[in-house]
Amino acid sequence: MRVLIATDAWRPQVNGVVRSLERMIAAAPDFGATAAALTPEGFRQIAMPSYPDIRLALATRRALAGRIAEFRPDHIHIATEGPIGWLTRAICLAQKRPFTTSYHTRFPQYVAARWPIPESWSYGLLRRFHGPAAAVMVSTATVEEELRGHGFEKLVRWGRGVDLDLFHPRPRSVLDLPRPIFLSVGRVAVEKNLDAFLSLRLPGSKVVVGDGPARADLQRAFPDAHFLGVKEGEELAAIYASSDVFVFPSLTDTFGIVLLEAAASGLPVAAFPVQGPRDVFAGSGAAVLDEDLRSAAMQALRIAPEISLELAARYSWTSSAAQFYGHIRRIAQQAGYLPREAAAASTGVSSLTAFGSGRGVEGRGLPRRLPA
Repeated sequence: MRVLIATDAWRPQVNGVVRSLERMIAAAPDFGATAAALTPEGFRQIAMPSYPDIRLALATRRALAGRIAEFRPDHIHIATEGPIGWLTRAICLAQKRPFTTSYHTRFPQYVAARWPIPESWSYGLLRRFHGPAAAVMVSTATVEEELRGHGFEKLVRWGRGVDLDLFHPRPRSVLDLPRPIFLSVGRVAVEKNLDAFLSLRLPGSKVVVGDGPARADLQRAFPDAHFLGVKEGEELAAIYASSDVFVFPSLTDTFGIVLLEAAASGLPVAAFPVQGPRDVFAGSGAAVLDEDLRSAAMQALRIAPEISLELAARYSWTSSAAQFYGHIRRIAQQAGYLPREAAAASTGVSSLTAFGSGRGVEGRGLPRRLPA
């Protein structure tokens, strides 16, 4: 089965959406599939208003339809509600092609944090976008409940995972800073609520890993904090393992893969009692969730690393991919379009990446170019 994932979020962006989709593409052969990403690469792009690091594709419907036809997908999954997502949705509807979607970001809250637009308007737009989908994949029970309350239907669960080979405790610290070290990792943007963390009166040091439009203002406002910029791979894993507490001040994340990365590194977590942290840490003892974030951070220092490691061991990218491709296969079977299923399952076809760009994601077991 050939699966095309349409997404506005892609490299060079570094976030949970991109990471999740890369993992699904890499896992495709294990589930009898060939997967590719249809991304903004190769199209003219403009900066997203208020967030110049995110580029929006100026694609035409004709050009996008050509790329889709060239790949000849059996199924299309639309991951984001940007220009690529809307155009792909229109093409699927015109061709009467079943498709699935996923809900990664609390878009209404994201918009409300920047502009005076009522959340009800944003939810209405999202209902229109996801309404025709054969299934809408959501990460947690809390997100599912919230969306059902706003009139969404055909919701199914797609959880996330963590790379336990990369993220784990390490004996040597790479951070030569006063302890305890309180760490936050992610986009440095207004919706991440980082000022709630940086304004806390805490002993030791505060470290922020990531970049975004709010970084310059936050660095000026909190000169004692250490902003390390974007880190990935072994360097990021070593920073996690060198810290003492992971502080997650976001109020809008639907999941938060960084929570699992922190737990896999042996870090306790301090967060507000909101969706995302509530779903990930329910009953585990690996986090302190409190409206008083300072109190949560200080209490988290007393959590043993073994408790965090036990939680992280429950999550895997393999089980995440099994859910993802399980939903797609079910939709495909219902629609009767699995002409290559037997061949894909028996030959273990290779996965693809960044369709139309000819560039792979190095270091992730993905090929550099599409096969002919």
